[in-house]
Amino acid sequence: MKKAEVVFIPAPAMGHIVALVEVAKLLVRRDDRLSATVFIMHPTLDPTTTKYSESLTASTLPDRMRVINFPNIESISESIAPEPKGRSWLTSLIEGQKPHVKEYVSRIRTQSELSPESPQVAGFVFDTFVIGMRDAANEFGVPWYVFSASGAAFIGFMLHFQVLHDEQGVDLTEFKNSDAELNFPSLANPLPAKLWPSFLFEKEMITAFIEHTRILTEARGILVNTFVEFESHAVNSLSDGKTPPVYPVGPIVKQVGDGRDLRSNESDNYRDIMEWLDDQPPSSVMFLCFGSWGSFSEKQVTEIAFALEHSGHRFLWSLRKPSQIQKGEAESPSDYENFQEILPEGFLDRTTKMGKVIGWAPQVDILAHPAVGGFASHCGWNSTLESVRFGVPVAAWPLYAEQHLNAFQMVVDLGLAVEIKMDYRKDFYDDNEMMVGSDDIIKAINLVMEQESETRKKVKEMSSVSEKTLKPGGASFSSLGRLIEDMMSNIS
Repeated sequence: MKKAEVVFIPAPAMGHIVALVEVAKLLVRRDDRLSATVFIMHPTLDPTTTKYSESLTASTLPDRMRVINFPNIESISESIAPEPKGRSWLTSLIEGQKPHVKEYVSRIRTQSELSPESPQVAGFVFDTFVIGMRDAANEFGVPWYVFSASGAAFIGFMLHFQVLHDEQGVDLTEFKNSDAELNFPSLANPLPAKLWPSFLFEKEMITAFIEHTRILTEARGILVNTFVEFESHAVNSLSDGKTPPVYPVGPIVKQVGDGRDLRSNESDNYRDIMEWLDDQPPSSVMFLCFGSWGSFSEKQVTEIAFALEHSGHRFLWSLRKPSQIQKGEAESPSDYENFQEILPEGFLDRTTKMGKVIGWAPQVDILAHPAVGGFASHCGWNSTLESVRFGVPVAAWPLYAEQHLNAFQMVVDLGLAVEIKMDYRKDFYDDNEMMVGSDDIIKAINLVMEQESETRKKVKEMSSVSEKTLKPGGASFSSLGRLIEDMMSNIS
């Protein structure tokens, strides 16, 4: 029996690492012929990734799977903003780690040559942000695939953005501060330019983005953390004969209870949060959480607090301290020592029976809890999939990157979310922050918490589909099978 080894290299950020590790688990559990090696690079965007990668010991992983932490490269900064002014830090990291990739893969190669029982390298799977590693795959003469931790709609956005630039000669910087709407094949409705990722209004970033997209089309295939029934329009738009084969293999979400040991004080916090939820009625709690980079100014926190106090709904609010700028770079948000320093005076006392304010949140466990009825979210792709998977309707409040496109798709294309403020922007390098008033927040909370709403009904239906698609007979199950056969065809 031929045996194959697949090498996975995620981007050094929590959401990307977790998703690609889960894909690797799926592959090896699905087919006995496959082995998987995941290389994790440091430094990381999110310090919790170090704890997470350390938790991936042999006892927690399936047979035939291993995780290798690459040594730290001291010369590269340990912190970076989600939308850096340039991406040279990641380019430097990739270049610095290529020798380690080649060293480890050479060992696998040598082993397979010495022993016919050992697996042959059948392919590399690179996160979208580390396709600069493709040189290493090409050097070994091994096909490489891309894994997108974003959805199919964003892949389609990237590809059409390139068409606008390369084939239609559009000056894309002209759309900055524009009310224009453009048609993108991967979206069912015209997308307002003000919902594009903000970095795409800078000429140098457009150039980098276009070049990145061109490289993407060289891949043997594109794995996407999505499922056909959820993004049918987007997935179908990518079957155009020009794009590499697309393999929807999701929804890949963290398992309930997976993140309990990320922090030393987390077990106490976890128990406290879950016990509080246990005391609440079904579907009664509005959960607010805006990702590892989600934070707000004191003025905006005051508006949110007023909305929660006057909405009439129970709430669980993950409130983080804003990023601190150090040497021109933004460090990730941290937890408050004391919430009194940011919340309106008396807020905690007045809401003690209806709500709870927390720092770090075990998001998957919370969304899976029957007491949770709504989710105010930044619409990061992992959070979007988690909300769908656990059937919790979203109040969309995107902050940066492709989150605005995700929010648009959820609210306008799919009807699985309601809007708080879709064109909200947050600048990590200065204090320019739009303000969302408490009235708009209350309106969205009331809509998302409405028990008999069409949105809630649609989310519950999609939740049921999301559970079935990864099982035998499901679309993602079949897609994964096609991917495995393609990988197996790469070895002699």
